[in-house]
Amino acid sequence: MRMRPRSIRARDTLVAAVIAALVFGATAAGVDIAVRAEVRADHLRQTQVDARRVSGAVRDGSLEGAIPDLTRGRILAQVVEPGGRVTNATAAASGRPPVSRLWPSSNLRVRDFTECHGSWPDRECFVVEAIRVSTAADSVVVYASERLPSYLVNGLLEAVLAAGVLLLAGTVASITWRVVGRTLGPVEAIRAQLAEISATDLSRRVPEPPGEDEIAQLARTANATLDRLERAVGRQRQFASDASHELRSPLAGLRANLEDATAHPEDNDLREVIRSALHDTDRLESIVTDLLLLARIGTGGTAVQEPIDLSELAAAEIRRRASAREIATEFAPATMIRGVRMQLVRLLGNLLDNADRYADSSITVEVAGEDGLALLTVTDDGVGIAPADRERVFERFTRLDSARSRAAGGTGLGLAIAREIARAHGGTLRVEDHPSGARFALRLPLVPPGREKGRPKPDSPS
Repeated sequence: MRMRPRSIRARDTLVAAVIAALVFGATAAGVDIAVRAEVRADHLRQTQVDARRVSGAVRDGSLEGAIPDLTRGRILAQVVEPGGRVTNATAAASGRPPVSRLWPSSNLRVRDFTECHGSWPDRECFVVEAIRVSTAADSVVVYASERLPSYLVNGLLEAVLAAGVLLLAGTVASITWRVVGRTLGPVEAIRAQLAEISATDLSRRVPEPPGEDEIAQLARTANATLDRLERAVGRQRQFASDASHELRSPLAGLRANLEDATAHPEDNDLREVIRSALHDTDRLESIVTDLLLLARIGTGGTAVQEPIDLSELAAAEIRRRASAREIATEFAPATMIRGVRMQLVRLLGNLLDNADRYADSSITVEVAGEDGLALLTVTDDGVGIAPADRERVFERFTRLDSARSRAAGGTGLGLAIAREIARAHGGTLRVEDHPSGARFALRLPLVPPGREKGRPKPDSPS
């Protein structure tokens, strides 16, 4: 494993080169075998023609004088009698020893074979046909032989084929190196950008190449991850900022009261000091609880979500509450959504708390379906919210100067929490126009019929 290249580019190039070498090597071996077989067959056909021509002439006694050379010395023909004496030959074969010592038997009068003499690099090989003229014991044998090309004998053919294999494998490796390098270029750009982003600014994004291939999808996924990471870091920074800003005042008041009671115990009512300290402690606990909830919203993913009937959830929450205001309801049946039950209960509770705080006498809660969305509205009959302030009410710790700020209590985070929960569920929460009072409209995606995966049990009233 230590010898394995670390780079994907190098590994792919190595694999391509090895595969190419194997494929081209097998092809070269096949070519070598085919060339050898074809050349030998061609030479053998020519020697057979000459050997049978001479054998026929010897048999019928028509051969007079030296064997005529019709191939200008390319094919050597000899007539050899038992004992190995050459009695006749072509001009090129005269004065030479017999082409071969192999002597055909009477029952196998024709033999075709290859015979080699000498050692490399002076080695010579011949294709030979030997024909026994008759079955008589003293029959002569006619030999015809042709020399094989040197490239089949001295390894030149194999060397050329091996060089071709190496050249082709090297070409494949070079092409693979370039293609993989070009393919992985965007990946390297993504990696470099991610390295810079992790060390500097989370607002930057990796380059997204065009198309729908795996690299383009990787870039989009990386950017989506960076979006979520930036939002998470933003929530952490917002949490730290809000906590330091909003906790400072009650902590300072609590410390001042306690220090004053410690310095002048005779001038302070101990019960009143303790009551005030508990009040400040309750407020601090509420702020911390809400800030932690804001930091956690949307971090659980979809695994913790379940099918929920929004109408049943709203009805159960209204039954659970004890309100001094009259609450009118109108719920459409089977408004199924997917979400985190406890977060949606908190969202609805915050909207009802807000309406209960600012309503004059009545609150209206409605649930209906609208264009593939579940619509929940909470309307109070109070003084309403000015259009300029309808987005500000969702900011953290916002205090309006209008009559809607008359009520005491609360952390200033209720509506901010409600909107964050809506966003985490793929929905929206906004203030809409209404003839009187304030109307908060929550829209969440409806679950298509048949995909609820089981209806949830409605909350039991407490």
